[in-house]
Amino acid sequence: MYNIQYFYNMLRMYSPTAKQICDIRWKFVADVQATTVLDYGSGCGFFKAFSPDGIDVDTYDLMDAVPQTGITLSRYDLITFWDVLEHIPNLILLNEVMAMTDWVAITVPIKPDGLAWEDYKHYKPGEHIHHFQEDTLCALMRYFGFKMVSSGTPECPPRDMIGSFLFKRGVK
Repeated sequence: MYNIQYFYNMLRMYSPTAKQICDIRWKFVADVQATTVLDYGSGCGFFKAFSPDGIDVDTYDLMDAVPQTGITLSRYDLITFWDVLEHIPNLILLNEVMAMTDWVAITVPIKPDGLAWEDYKHYKPGEHIHHFQEDTLCALMRYFGFKMVSSGTPECPPRDMIGSFLFKRGVK
């Protein structure tokens, strides 16, 4: 279970890797030219901690035990869901959050075609509630009014089987 000790351990053990991953993520979303960002499901707050100068990052997480700013604005240039969507039971409840932006960045585990579930390292029943392929993630985002404008696996390495996706509202 995620608790305050989990997050303290994450900060101590993974800060160097977290910086590397955050640098990759900031580069991935650079074309958005965001000055206000909501990191939804912020966990330890690495994305804010390693943010470039001049970018205001709010942090929100369902865990009360982690430090967070909360959602302080009614509108953001960009909302991020880094390793979050696979954990949220009812994704439709994100309607209100999705309405607060025109840009959304997401990372989720993506199971390679042909790999058996029992061999898939991100198959974690009870922890990962949803499992995505690019087409199912795009279908979900179409429901919210977004279309994918960029995708790839820039975090691999240092990570494995993680897809990164950038969506824009109303792109035809």
